Amino acid sequence: MRIKSADFLKSAILPDQFPRDGRPEIAFAGRSNAGKSTLLNVLLNKKNLAKTSKRPGKTQMINFFDVNGSVYFVDLPGYGFAKVSKALREEWGRAITDYLATRNTLRIVAHLIDVRHKPSHNDHELLDLLEEAKVPTVLVATKVDKVGAAERMRYLEAMAEELGIDEVDSIIPFSAVSKEGLRELWNTIDACITRK
Repeated sequence: MRIKSADFLKSAILPDQFPRDGRPEIAFAGRSNAGKSTLLNVLLNKKNLAKTSKRPGKTQMINFFDVNGSVYFVDLPGYGFAKVSKALREEWGRAITDYLATRNTLRIVAHLIDVRHKPSHNDHELLDLLEEAKVPTVLVATKVDKVGAAERMRYLEAMAEELGIDEVDSIIPFSAVSKEGLRELWNTIDACITRK
């Protein structure tokens, strides 16, 4: 996909606030500080489109971005961030669950996991929810530039084993710094956008 335009559309938390025009949606999910907003900015080639922060918990609502006037990219709040109230964590959980389980326009979820961290209980729950809702998923191991080549393969193999994935090659290693994995991720997204 050639990016002609990419703009923030809206933030939402309730299903009746989500766009209703039937455009395909590509969602980005993962724990807080996994690199969702950074990945979106790299994909869309706009440095500050999705707000980023070194501190986890920056994205607190479901953010919709209008791409080329034909598809929405959706930045979901990160999970597992302990420094917010229990009530807010529960609200995020409900919002994410409602979004993932009910959006018939959702084509695929890019599930981001920082390559340096073992998949969390929440990562397992997200994969279970996506499988139950029959939502296609691509796993993206982020921040691969922060580990050496030999160490990276060890981390990827451990991630695949922890998540019960047979093929390590099905995980896309991604670096916002070197742009490694960008083409592979775009190929996956393009295939899902064109699928009816």
